[in-house]
Amino acid sequence: MTTERPSALVRATLTLEKTTALDRVADAVQPLADKLVADPRVRRVLHGRDMGHALHPVLTDVPIGAWLSAATLDLLGGEVSRPAAQRLVGLGVLSAVPTALAGWSEWAETDGPERRVGVVHATANVLGLTVYAGSWFARRAGWHRTGVLLGMKGLAVVGLGGFLGAHLSLARKVSTRHEAFDVDSGEPEGTADRTLDDVGELGAGGTA
Repeated sequence: MTTERPSALVRATLTLEKTTALDRVADAVQPLADKLVADPRVRRVLHGRDMGHALHPVLTDVPIGAWLSAATLDLLGGEVSRPAAQRLVGLGVLSAVPTALAGWSEWAETDGPERRVGVVHATANVLGLTVYAGSWFARRAGWHRTGVLLGMKGLAVVGLGGFLGAHLSLARKVSTRHEAFDVDSGEPEGTADRTLDDVGELGAGGTA
């Protein structure tokens, strides 16, 4: 059986997973993440306990969708679309805050390679959020061209963060979920990569 050689992007991601220098950064921010999920009620919400699976991937659609829509208006909408593009950028900035909090709650439970990639994922998203905030302020001040350029740069950075987030969710299965989904799907019990039970989310009797 011939094994396909990994692409440069795959090799770069694997290298990132092995970059132990990132552990120092992770160790520095771990106490903040632990504090975020210290309250069981907050952890319940951020982990999406009542949905049965992680809240973070659901929330990412809002800022990414808003920013992509703003970029579309910037490129194709003309001058009349500038106010709408500014509002979309602002919506993305506001919605990115709860999205990031939900993401940090997931990262707090990781270790090893996933923890390292999560640090870079979060850094890219925070940087992208900062650039988009600058884009909104520039647009508000009437510096439309600057706002558009910042928006495009922010989209590129967020795209990198999104790729790493997809890697964590799809390739490394970093996502809390109710163990009932594994049982009902016919998988043997205990095969979940990380269930809500593993992070103390299930109530008495293990029901949702």
